[in-house]
Order: sequence, then structure tokens, then C-alpha cells
Amino acid sequence: MRVAVVDLGTNSTRLLVADVDDGRVGEVARRTEITRLGEGVDERRKLLPLPVARVRNVLAEYRRELEGLGAERVLAIGTSAIRDAENGEAFLGEIEWSYGFVTRLLSGGEEAELTYRGVADGRELPAQTLVLDIGGGSTELILAGSRTSLDIGSVRLTERFLRSDPPTRDELEACAQAAREALPALAPTSAIGVAGTVTTLAALELGEYDPERVHGHKIARQAVDALLDRLASLPLARRRELPGLEPERAPVIVGGAVIVREVLARYGLEAIEASERDLLHGAALEAAALPEPVEGDAPPGAYTCC
Repeated sequence: MRVAVVDLGTNSTRLLVADVDDGRVGEVARRTEITRLGEGVDERRKLLPLPVARVRNVLAEYRRELEGLGAERVLAIGTSAIRDAENGEAFLGEIEWSYGFVTRLLSGGEEAELTYRGVADGRELPAQTLVLDIGGGSTELILAGSRTSLDIGSVRLTERFLRSDPPTRDELEACAQAAREALPALAPTSAIGVAGTVTTLAALELGEYDPERVHGHKIARQAVDALLDRLASLPLARRRELPGLEPERAPVIVGGAVIVREVLARYGLEAIEASERDLLHGAALEAAALPEPVEGDAPPGAYTCC
């Protein structure tokens, strides 16, 4: 079955069109747009009109693309920003009615579980492998059946601590301390990182973003330290120009890199492997199990959210 998944993330809105066959996910098309849906949510606890408008513009393009590719089921998933916003569920109702997507608001645990399923698709993961998913609003840690969702993410930490351009030493230390204090006691022997922060660090080390080269690339702990030092020393305008760094991800990459550094230091890990298979691939398996779509009434909250 050909399915589509839309990830309504805190920092980016992503699309995966895939063929699901016997529990395996075959990628057909994949797109990412930085939309910053979670902008201001940490402070105001609401999705704001401008970020919502950015997301809706992207969704109109995504719907045309997935329909053109023949997707039979479409699942749109909401994560940290939508969980935290008072009008988050109303926003999902509007998306469901406006675009015809089935929507699902994931808990932190559900997000972690689907991420693990996506990473494990097509490979066996050793029992003590930590799967690290750094989002804009939350970070998911999955290890040996234990799934933990933390309220730290690249956007959240940036808005809370990294207000100078470039960030000051005191701001960076406060950001790192917040990350350290949030990390639970775990004992992994290796780590795989998914989503934009880790894949961007891999691309920066490689000098370009090539998904085939990024997938499986291992970034040494010393390289993470060096990349963070470099990123944090540059003003935003200079970060936007770096090869391998999506310009719209530049405002929050320092906060994300701080989390990666603190995770490796906390658990004594010497490297982290980047994976292009993630939450989208796990959600594609869920999309394949959806019933055939039918026409219906507008869900509660449609057109009333923002």
C-alpha cells in the first residue's frame, strides 16, 4: 500500500510518501520544510497565527504532491508543540477537515515508540543501543524497551537560553546545564541519532547534505565538540552560509548540538550514528493500518483554532 505521513513538528513540517509491504517501508519521496510551528509556544502555550500560516502553506503543497504520487492513506502526526499548545487539538481538527488527512496527537511515549520502529526497520538493533530523537520541543530517548520523553529540544532551549548572537559563554553553560539536568540515568553502549540536529551535524562534518552519505555516518564525540564550538562562535548570518546546514535550521542548531554533546558526555559514548530512518518510517506503518477514508462532518474545533 502506498501511504503518506506528515509530521507536524515543532521546528519542521515533513512529508514521507512510502510503499508499505509486509511490514517494510520503501521510501518514494521525502520533503522537509522549516516552518517553526512551535515558535513562542514555550512562553505563550499557544500556536500563533504566523507559524500556523507557514504550516498551512506547506501542507497545500504536500497534499498536491502526495495525491500526485497516489497515496491511499494519509496520516498527519502532531508532537511536542501541539501537545503543549492550548489550541493544539483544535489545530489538528482544522488540518483534518481542511486537507482530508487523518490526524493523531502523539504522546511522548508514542512518539518514542514510532521512532524506534522507524529506526529498526530493516535492521537489528543491539539491546543497549540508545535511539536519540532531538525535536524542536522535546527529546526522546529509547533504550532496551525504556522510552523517555524530555521537555528539552532545539527550539525550546534556544528560546529559553540562547538569546545573544552569537550566544555568550554563560548562555551556553545555562543551556548545557538544563540538558544535563534533564537526562535520566541510563547505560547505553552505542547511540543512533535521528531527525534534523544529528543529520545536520553529520552533513556539516561531510561538507554537504547527501542522505545516502549521512545515513549510517558516525560522528565522533570530539567532532561533536568541535562542531558545537564552531557553530556557537558564528553569528546567525554566518551559520546560514555553512555547507550542509539548511539555512532555516541555523537559528536552532546550536541548541540541538548542545543536547547531542551532553548526551554523549552523560553516557560516556564515543560516537553517535546518524539515521535517516526515523519517526516518519514508524508512522508509515501506522498509516498502512488506517481504514479506507470516508467523507464526514467537520471535526470539533475545525476553523476555530488560530
